[in-house]
Amino acid sequence: MTRRSRAREVALQVLYQVEVNPGTAPRDRTRFLKGRLRSGALVEFAESLIDGVGRHREAIDAVLEDRSRNWRVARMAATDRAVLRIAVFEMRHTDTPGPVVVDEAIELARRYGNEASPRFVAGILGGLLATGCTAADPVTPVT
Repeated sequence: MTRRSRAREVALQVLYQVEVNPGTAPRDRTRFLKGRLRSGALVEFAESLIDGVGRHREAIDAVLEDRSRNWRVARMAATDRAVLRIAVFEMRHTDTPGPVVVDEAIELARRYGNEASPRFVAGILGGLLATGCTAADPVTPVT
């Protein structure tokens, strides 16, 4: 596992924790990140993903709602939802190549989701890649 992959994994764990326990104190999150990653650069990367998802959550969820047929974001498994939120944030707001983001998300879904999670995540993110939905592109509805 690459170092940035590990940072994505820990960011997923934090997002999941915050979702199931919204009262999680920020200092606990920081302590968790530092304990798991032990590298300032990786902690910073994980924090950028977590903070970015938090800042852009409404827009990210709108993208997911638009792209996931027959699945509202609220009905998705919490782990799948967190994986997808990280991926959409990274695709739209960072310089990480889209195919890398998709591969990383599928691997996280494989490790933390259920049997159907990798295919579900791949379908949604593959659709985003196919339509060129990146930072420079507006979200267009699926027809």
